[in-house]
Amino acid sequence: MPSKSRGAVRSEGTQAGGTRKRPAALQAPAPKQRRSAPTSGDVGARLSDALAALERLASQKTRDGMARYAIPADKALGVAVGDLRRLAKSIGRDPALAAALWETDVYEARMLACFVDDSEAVTPAQMKRWASGFDSWAICDTACFHLFDRTAQAFEMVDFWAGRKPEFERRAAFALLASLAGHDRTAADAAFSRRLPLIERAATDDRNFVKKGVSWALRGVGRRSPDLHAACVALAERLAASPAAAARWVGKDALRDLTKPAVLKRLQAKRARSR
Repeated sequence: MPSKSRGAVRSEGTQAGGTRKRPAALQAPAPKQRRSAPTSGDVGARLSDALAALERLASQKTRDGMARYAIPADKALGVAVGDLRRLAKSIGRDPALAAALWETDVYEARMLACFVDDSEAVTPAQMKRWASGFDSWAICDTACFHLFDRTAQAFEMVDFWAGRKPEFERRAAFALLASLAGHDRTAADAAFSRRLPLIERAATDDRNFVKKGVSWALRGVGRRSPDLHAACVALAERLAASPAAAARWVGKDALRDLTKPAVLKRLQAKRARSR
């Protein structure tokens, strides 16, 4: 969702983003929760400044293009992800501002919240509350890839969301597991192998964004180490032979990735280094 290096979210595509009706939610409510921030000044003033900056960065073209990436535009301004990241860098970590941004229900404000929040301040209750408001793969994956995977309770939340019914909450389990597989340098293989049954159970969920998240997790875990690769290939082969169409898709999609020569070469090199 990252020392953890941060790259672009590997999901349904890169946001083009994009009919410039100003979301009513930009009449920003007072934040429900206030926490100490590393910046000076009142959180309400910082919220106003952030929303004004987002409006300056917005474009009709970007907003019009969002539908192509299955991102709802009714609560959006039309700000490109690159601009959001640059704005977040200029703001720095500010949990109080993140809480206020999330409460606006504006797409870009919520994306910005994921970039400026502090993982050490994030609680399980906050993660559950935010996930209940996920309405696209983009906000789900951004929260998991850039924030939630750095929290102490990340694996616990994988287990929790895997049992949830709403599409984007369930996707969050596997987006988060994939993010942990790519970013967490200290977790033991066992932390991932214990969660392969979650992948196997969810692989029969034929909802588009769930099955894509499940495949992402299976591929990510399988790329992590030689032992996990062997376990994930075995699971992918079982899924590819499943009578369930969604499971077959997940299995075949994962196998295509996990058997690529480049993936096998990198894992062989990793095994050689560990001897």
